[in-house]
Amino acid sequence: MEDYEAQEQEFWRKLEESEMSRSQMLKRSVAAAAGLTVLGSTGAAFASKAAAGATPPLMGSKISIKELVAEAKKEGKLNTIALPPDWANYGEMMSTFSKKYGLPIDNQNPNGSSAEENQAIRSLKGDSRAPDAVDVGVSFAVAGAAEGLYGKYFVSTFSTIPRAMKDTRGLWWGDYWGAISIGYNGNLISNPPKTWKDLLKPEYKGKVAMNGSPLTSNSAVSGVIAASIGNGGSVKDVGPGIEFFAALKKSGNFIPVGTTPQTVASGQTPISIDWDYNNLAYTKEFPAAKWGVTIPSDGVYGGYYAQAISATAPHPWAARLWQEFMYSDQGQVIFLKGFTHPARFNDLAKRKKLPASLLKALPAPALYAQAKFASIPQQTAAKAKIASDWPTKVGS
Repeated sequence: MEDYEAQEQEFWRKLEESEMSRSQMLKRSVAAAAGLTVLGSTGAAFASKAAAGATPPLMGSKISIKELVAEAKKEGKLNTIALPPDWANYGEMMSTFSKKYGLPIDNQNPNGSSAEENQAIRSLKGDSRAPDAVDVGVSFAVAGAAEGLYGKYFVSTFSTIPRAMKDTRGLWWGDYWGAISIGYNGNLISNPPKTWKDLLKPEYKGKVAMNGSPLTSNSAVSGVIAASIGNGGSVKDVGPGIEFFAALKKSGNFIPVGTTPQTVASGQTPISIDWDYNNLAYTKEFPAAKWGVTIPSDGVYGGYYAQAISATAPHPWAARLWQEFMYSDQGQVIFLKGFTHPARFNDLAKRKKLPASLLKALPAPALYAQAKFASIPQQTAAKAKIASDWPTKVGS
């Protein structure tokens, strides 16, 4: 048995195993509610086939894990970018990967945006510091693929990723999803907001922040779409969301401070509009803040992020091993531990690989069942509308 195989066995041993019916598990899947479909089910194990030689493989199923690990180790490291350790449980994901395969990770600009990730591929092309892979919002993934920034790869579990969450050409694939939520500091907010309209109340003056700017951040773009749904708009019409934030700023409630773990801990951002998995993680990370989380009932928006390998990755084998790890059962459960819904949620649920204790940590399934999802064209249009109107109506 290889060291990495023993490490994975230890990982599963430590997780609480419990019986749960298929119907119970699938209730938690927004993917089912949103009409996402799974194309089929394949085993997570790699097929033991001929080595790919010096050229990185196009398909993970065409090479054994042993061969992939050996080639990745020759490269010596993995370069990632914009992966905050407390975002989607990336801290555990990176440390587990490094421990399992003996490959160090250089995670540059951990608080960077999706736009900055794509820019790093452009500006650092040919540089050994360039990112090997990125985790970006879908609209940014579509743009990056169109520009030729990404290389093709079909992770070995590709068929178990819902059709609506991947590029069928193998240029990007969704990794996890969640819903936009409102987080709040229980020490500073005595009457927590429950809806988007609540945020306009005078008692929240100087207290409402968002995770980044929608001009560069996918999470912020998603926050504007969610606000639009809660204010008479839709995934097709983001205008009301922009107007909502303009009114929020005019009232003095919206502050020009991007939410970070540091601002949550210090109390600088008493209310934060962000993905549910980020806000839920803060409840555990900063118990002194008495952080609470609400999914606004008048506008529930769900969205996912996507992985892609740089077409000019300095460590292409390590990049592929990284993808295989994240999309293995072990990697997907690590995402679930970070309060996200992993891309392969349905497949793991069918095979009863999702620990009940982790599922119970998520908000009620009924809330997720209300989520609206924007198509890729709708996300692209929303991003363009925000880029056009946000600077004049809200600011940078």
